[in-house]
Amino acid sequence: MKNDVRVSQSIQKNTRVSHFFSYLLMSVLAVLFLFPIFLVVMNSFKNKLYISTTPFLWPDSESFVGLKNYIDGLTKIHFLSSLGYSLFITVVSVALIIIFCSMTAWMISRVPCGLSKFLYGLFLISMVVPFQMVMYTMTKVANVTRLDNFVGICVLYLGFGAGMAVFMFSGFINGVPIDLEEAALIDGCNPLNMFFQVVFPIMKPIVITVAILNAMWVWNDFLLPYLVIGTKYKTVPVAVQYLKSGYGFRLLFSTLPARSTSLRV
Repeated sequence: MKNDVRVSQSIQKNTRVSHFFSYLLMSVLAVLFLFPIFLVVMNSFKNKLYISTTPFLWPDSESFVGLKNYIDGLTKIHFLSSLGYSLFITVVSVALIIIFCSMTAWMISRVPCGLSKFLYGLFLISMVVPFQMVMYTMTKVANVTRLDNFVGICVLYLGFGAGMAVFMFSGFINGVPIDLEEAALIDGCNPLNMFFQVVFPIMKPIVITVAILNAMWVWNDFLLPYLVIGTKYKTVPVAVQYLKSGYGFRLLFSTLPARSTSLRV
């Protein structure tokens, strides 16, 4: 009996020690990951000269400029208009990808024929084609078809995001029993009502996953908006990039925290 108690106490002691070292390791990693963010925020309150000479020192009476960098950065790049363009493009693009790709994946999965297999193969091939191979041709096509604006670029995002979305939706739909759809068909549902009233609610988990992945991709994308809509309708990544060469790192540091917190990665 005493031996059992000693063994139990020894196990508890070893567990506490392992937990202590685990928390210590996680704390060190957290500091290492958060330090660059802290450094950016700290330097955003400094004058340009002191950012390059004393980047690791706390702002003092000489280097501290208050909110001047934030005000100058937001006004010089018209941050509010860029934020509006980014929000519009992200919301519309993600909505188009979810609606059209989910319907396409449903028909491909439920209508097994040669055409469905061919379309599914095309969507898979589009996932392995690098963007750099088609960006110049895509830019020319966008100019000719008048898609070089903040509305037309949503159609381009639908095309580039369809491959992964259809692949994920198809994999999920293949695991859903077809009995519910057959019951809805017997009750008199047409294909459109069947999809939005029966199938789409079941797809909620994969819809959320696809929405998160594509929202992060569209929001942070720099190359496609820069090539298609340029400086006329600057999104947040494009607008922030102009601070790097035009106004120095002091304004760039002041806008990076705003972009990172507003969130293909």
